[in-house]
Amino acid sequence: MDAILLAAGYSSRTQTNKMALEIGSKSVISHLIETFYPTCENIIVVGGHYYDATAALVKQYSKVKLVRNDQYELGMFTSIKVGVKEVQGDFFITPGDYPLVTKKTIEQMRAHFEQSKQAGTEILIPTYLAQRGHPILLSSRLKEPLILESQDSSLRIFKDRYQVEELEVEDSGILLDIDSMEDYKDLVKLYEERCQSEN
Repeated sequence: MDAILLAAGYSSRTQTNKMALEIGSKSVISHLIETFYPTCENIIVVGGHYYDATAALVKQYSKVKLVRNDQYELGMFTSIKVGVKEVQGDFFITPGDYPLVTKKTIEQMRAHFEQSKQAGTEILIPTYLAQRGHPILLSSRLKEPLILESQDSSLRIFKDRYQVEELEVEDSGILLDIDSMEDYKDLVKLYEERCQSEN
């Protein structure tokens, strides 16, 4: 099982490279990589605007393959199309700014998908309090259709054509991304609270 982490955008609303922001002692992208590390054989990080900075952040991880999207300015779906060319099996897709998703959620999704795909499920979406979040998990059968999909499309349009299942998880992190510096400060606070509750 593989994962595609989308890290190519401008981060225009935060006016800084979101992937390099620190939560605890690690960058946002490092948190996400390490969340997928126990469950995924290959982790594809799609870089773009901050490509060189992203390369420096991910070079320590042997499972990570960094690929470049030269068309990142055309939107996130172009990064998905670049990343999916590298996957070898079933695969997760997530924007790179969801650093508080837990390892348990990834493990739960993998275990559930291994069973549900036998019954025809092609896409698994996690929910928290009935709200859909990230990452989503897709069957390897959807690799070629994604590659062939128009770059003017979107993941929302694409997934509506396939059999989707939802999985409720106890993880608010699937809903928490960084759209502003206020979001970032809130995530840092939540991370610190989690660390205290675990100690």
